[in-house]
Amino acid sequence: MANVDSIAVAPADSDPTPGSEQAIRPADRRALASRVRALVADAPALLTDGAVMAFALFTVLYHAAFLGDLRPSVTFRIWLVACVLLAVVALVRRRRRSAAATAPATTAAGEGGEPAVERPAVDRRLLIGVLVAATVAAVSAGVAGTGVSLTWWIPAIAGLLAAVGGILLLRRAWLSGPVPTPAAPAPTAAQSTYALVISVLVGISSLFMARNTPDDVYYVGKSVWIAERDLIPLNDFLFSENVLPAMGSQPPIPSIEVFDGAFANVVGIHASSALWYVLLPIMAVLAALALWRLTHRWAPRRPVLAFTVAIAYLYLVAGGDAALGTFHLPRLHEGKGMFVSAVIPLMWLYLTEWFDNRSRRSLVLIVALSITAIGLTNTAAIILPMLVGAAGFAMLLVGRWKAAIVAAVAALAYPIGSLVVSRLLLGGMTAEGADDAFYNAASTYRRTLLFGVVGVISGLALWCGPLLARRRTPALLIAGSTLALSVMFVPGVLELISALSGISVVLWRVPWLLALPTLIGLLCTVRVPAPTPALRRAAAGGVAVLLVAAFALFATPMWSPKSWVEVHERPTWKLPQQRQKIAFWIKELDRPEGMLLAPKVIMRTTPIVTSEVRVVLPRDFYLVEYDLNSQFAKDRLLLAGFADGVSAPAPAELAPALDRLDVGTICVYKGNQYARDTAPQLGYQEFAARKAPGAMICFRRVA
Repeated sequence: MANVDSIAVAPADSDPTPGSEQAIRPADRRALASRVRALVADAPALLTDGAVMAFALFTVLYHAAFLGDLRPSVTFRIWLVACVLLAVVALVRRRRRSAAATAPATTAAGEGGEPAVERPAVDRRLLIGVLVAATVAAVSAGVAGTGVSLTWWIPAIAGLLAAVGGILLLRRAWLSGPVPTPAAPAPTAAQSTYALVISVLVGISSLFMARNTPDDVYYVGKSVWIAERDLIPLNDFLFSENVLPAMGSQPPIPSIEVFDGAFANVVGIHASSALWYVLLPIMAVLAALALWRLTHRWAPRRPVLAFTVAIAYLYLVAGGDAALGTFHLPRLHEGKGMFVSAVIPLMWLYLTEWFDNRSRRSLVLIVALSITAIGLTNTAAIILPMLVGAAGFAMLLVGRWKAAIVAAVAALAYPIGSLVVSRLLLGGMTAEGADDAFYNAASTYRRTLLFGVVGVISGLALWCGPLLARRRTPALLIAGSTLALSVMFVPGVLELISALSGISVVLWRVPWLLALPTLIGLLCTVRVPAPTPALRRAAAGGVAVLLVAAFALFATPMWSPKSWVEVHERPTWKLPQQRQKIAFWIKELDRPEGMLLAPKVIMRTTPIVTSEVRVVLPRDFYLVEYDLNSQFAKDRLLLAGFADGVSAPAPAELAPALDRLDVGTICVYKGNQYARDTAPQLGYQEFAARKAPGAMICFRRVA
């Protein structure tokens, strides 16, 4: 806002507008417009940095609340007050900095805005070798997954050679002489406006796409449990009432589910609605803005075009359960989705800023982002060390060892520390209960970077990325991440890491350390030889069109049923609508005390609807936590098969299991004739029926 002093009161006889008593001088109007443009230009940074600081604060308060045994709603209210106070302090400091700031020095710029600096001599033979090796690696890696008989050693060795050659090339350029570091240009108001518009559209689209994932019964179910009870379950809340030991693979370090549940409790809305109608669009906007900020910082030219291609990549390349597009909007409400979509690009951005200017602000943001990361997912304690290690190694090669050590401590102290404390106090994290399938290097590449044409493009982005990025720090950091991933793509390396660490459960996620969508976008920033700037811009646009066309033709889009996504005409919960309606219908029945036995898909949906209805088997995948050979697990699997109609156990087998689990209500689909005939023999009486679609019959225990 303009200062009061900038408003001039015009004399009455000079007022050009009848009845007006004030007029703003042209100079003041220009100053006001300049302030507005500056605010718009800074908006992506203000929003993302503010969100990082706010969520980091909540995570710290949540962890501290264990000491005082505070209820989540109390923690949330304390957080709100603290956020207001910090926002006021930040606003005052910003106004002081704005008043004292001077206009940034202008530099002569090359094409697309990159400052013109003296270019160091390039070893052309090494450059050509890197390009050849990168091309061989990308093509062979993409082809290896299409059924062509090709040993993975070819892309692995070629990729390693390209990565080593690339980082040596950039190191030599860095150390070749006193070349000034190219200044990172600030985004213009027009660029930020475009990014904001695209991000808002991304947020809106999140309301209409629904992907039901089995993990939601835990993550969303926990938020529902917290919202309805205003308690944090330190023990199991799915199979018991916070009585049985909690799953070892899910220590209560992440705060995202607690935040959602506390927010819903304070506001007074259903936790699933709070998550999918309020928080998810906000997270989608922030994730898109994080992508924009890193792309703008790393792109040597045409950042808007690169950002557009990166967004297109996320929307058009989904399908598989490990594709990055699948972990964007369809699973952004899960902490790990937000981690890979927002935390990873922001961590690379903050590290870039730190190594460029080593300012206290950059270091504070790195610390806050590391806290945010562990507040989103335990995976942060595994991926962040790889990311920071890759960045630190790259900087060690050019003598920035002090800055690398400081960055490593800032980024890893809180995540690793919180995990160690949790392990000491609660018994720690194990791989049981999680997806413990191991994927070797070739399978990891095919699952995450994909194969075929898209796999080739991903490979080019991976191994050519260091040569495409803005010079000095961005290029060197990308080279470090490329080298780290290339080493892990060598056959046997992932197996060795798994054997030494026991974290095979998440090793297929190692490509997350890359900012892959940004690297994909950088492909359209390549300097295409052309006689005029207009032709160079046209050529860059052509590359972008080809990339987007390749994604559209050879990949599975986010909205495809093959991506397990349903597109609705109105905002919806991320559940199959019929299952959701059935779960609400059962909730409203006059049920007796005891557990609910129903088809598996309904029991998996019920905890997302309410914690008041306890189910026999929320998800069979979690039974490994409680010993699959135990009576505890056998009873649940037996009854679930009976309710699903896939098995027909004798009443003599069913009755003891029903008694042991205290089943008060049995609901089955009308087509399950055996269950309908057997329930009365087991002492249950029909008391409710639901018409098609989703026709069901419910029985309750006779006292």
